Amino acid sequence: MQTAINAPGLTTARAPFIDEARASGELFVHQPYELYSSTNHRTWAELHRRLLPRWKRYANKKFLEGVDRLALDPDHVPRFEDVNRFLSPLSGFVAKPVSGYVPAYLFFDCLRRREFPTTITIRDFSCLDYLPEPDIFHDLAGHVPMHTDRLFSDVLVRFGEVAHTAARLSSGRGQDSGSLRELEGIIRALARFFWFTVEFGLMRGDEGRFEAYGSGLLSSYEEIATSIESPAVQRHPFRLEWVINQGFAIDRVQPLLFVVESFEHLYFEVDRLEEWMLEGRLGNVAVGEPVVGEADLHSFLEAGRAD
Repeated sequence: MQTAINAPGLTTARAPFIDEARASGELFVHQPYELYSSTNHRTWAELHRRLLPRWKRYANKKFLEGVDRLALDPDHVPRFEDVNRFLSPLSGFVAKPVSGYVPAYLFFDCLRRREFPTTITIRDFSCLDYLPEPDIFHDLAGHVPMHTDRLFSDVLVRFGEVAHTAARLSSGRGQDSGSLRELEGIIRALARFFWFTVEFGLMRGDEGRFEAYGSGLLSSYEEIATSIESPAVQRHPFRLEWVINQGFAIDRVQPLLFVVESFEHLYFEVDRLEEWMLEGRLGNVAVGEPVVGEADLHSFLEAGRAD
C-alpha cells in the first residue's frame, strides 16, 4: 500500500486536494487513496482501537452487526470501493465521497437515492476527541455500519422523501418573506429531527437499557459513554413536538437526548414528520439553532423549481 509519508495527506483543514476541489466547485469527488499519509492511517487506527470496546458496551446491536459486515480495516483508512462492495448488496446504499459541506437538500436527496455523502479527510492526530466538522471516521465508522441494516436504511430513504416533498411544496409558495420564513422553519425542523435521531439517537434495548445508534455518539470516545451513563444527560422518550422545537449546539457534549423504542418506531415518526409538514405544523417551529444558511435555503428552492 502506498502512502504519502511527508506530505500534507488528507488531514481535515490541511488537504490541498480538497482545497483544489472546492476552488473548482467540485462537490462529489473520488478518494485519492495514495494521498493518505502514514499519520492519517495512524489516526484511524487509534480512533478504532479506542472506540471498539465502547462500541461493544454501548452500541446498538445493529451497529455492531454492521461493523462486522463491513469488515472495516482497523489499521488503515478504508477504501470506499471495499466498503461499498460489502454495503451495497445489504441495503442498496453506497458511501459517496464529497469535498466538504453538502447543502441540506442535496444531502437529504442523496439519502433518497441511497447514497451517503461521505467526507474523505480525517482529523488531526492531535485532535482525536473533538472536531467541529465531520471526518471520514465519523462518516464511515459512525454512520455507515448502520446503513447495513435494511430497516434503518429505509428510514434514511423515507427521510429523504420528506425533504423532497418539502422542496416540491416550496415551489408553490413563492419567495416572499413569509414563505421563505416558513420554508426556513421546515428546514430547521428537519435538521433537528435528523440531529436527535440519526446523529444523536438512543434506543431502548434489551432489558430496558439504553443503546446508542446515532453516529455522533458512536464516533465519539467521550460522548458514547456519557450518553448512556452520565446523570447530567437528560434522556426523554421521543416526542416529535419536543424534537422539532429543540435547539442544539454542535460544540459541546449533548445535554439532552431522545429515545426511540425501535427502528419501526423511528420510521413511524418520519411518516408523522411528513404529515405535520403537510398540515403546516413545521413552518413555525421555535427559533434558534441550527441556523439555516443561505446555501441550505437555496438548495430547497432550486430543487423545488427543478421538480
